[in-house]
Amino acid sequence: MADKRLPEEGDRIAKLLARAGVASRREIERMIADKRVAIDGKVLDTPAVKLTSLKGVTVDGKPVGQAEAARLFAFHKPSGLLTAERDPKGRPTIYTALRNALPKGAGRVMPVGRLDFNTEGLLLLTNDGELKRSMELPSSGIPRTYRARAFGDVTQAQLDELIEGIEIDGVRYGRIEADLERGAGKNRWVQMTLTEGKNREVRRVLEHLGMKVNRLLRIGYGPFELGELARGQAVEIRQADVERFRKQIKRNRA
Repeated sequence: MADKRLPEEGDRIAKLLARAGVASRREIERMIADKRVAIDGKVLDTPAVKLTSLKGVTVDGKPVGQAEAARLFAFHKPSGLLTAERDPKGRPTIYTALRNALPKGAGRVMPVGRLDFNTEGLLLLTNDGELKRSMELPSSGIPRTYRARAFGDVTQAQLDELIEGIEIDGVRYGRIEADLERGAGKNRWVQMTLTEGKNREVRRVLEHLGMKVNRLLRIGYGPFELGELARGQAVEIRQADVERFRKQIKRNRA
C-alpha cells in the first residue's frame, strides 16, 4: 500500500527518479520490487506512488537529488570497451574513458542503447532516464546508421532487398536501408540505417548474406552524427537541440 500522506497529483515516482538520472523507469520499478526505494524511511512496495518532488526519497539509503534539465552527450566510443558500469571479467568499460572525456560537472550519465565490445562510434549518454527509455524504444522509430567493413561478396541488389526486412533463424528484422560503398576487393564498406537496433543486428544480417564484419562503426543516431568527433572524446549536445529532439519523439509516438 502507498503511504496515505502522498498526493495523488504529480508524477509516478519511477518517472521522477528516471528524470533524476537514477536509472531507467523499468530498472527503478525493479529497485522498488527489491525494497531499495523509500520515502521518509518507509520502504515502498509499489511503483504506483505519485509525487510532486523527490524530497525525502532515498535509494539504497542515499537521498536523491532533484531532477536536472535533460542533458545529452555524444561520445566516440573506441573498440575494446564494454558499454556497462562494471564488468565481472575485469574488462575496461566506457566509464573508464568517460572520466577524462566528459566535461566537468556532467554528473552521472547513462548510455542510450549499447554498442558491442568491438563496435565503435557514436554512443549517446544522458542524465535523464526517461529520455533514455524513449530513445531506445523501437516504437519511437529513431534511425541508427552504421558503416560496416566486411569481407565477402554482396551486390547492391541483395542489399536493396533488406528494405522489406528479413527473417534470420526465426528472428524478424525490420526495414533496413543498405548501400554498398564504391570500392574493389573482398573488403567492402556497407552503410546501413535501421530503426529497431536488435542485438548484433548489423553483424547478423551481413553474415546471413555471406559477409564477415571486421569493423563496425555507428555514425548516426537520430539527428545526431559522429562527424569529426575524435575517438575517445565526448561533447555536450546543445540544450535547444535536446528539447527539439524530445518533442520530435513525442510527435512520432503520438
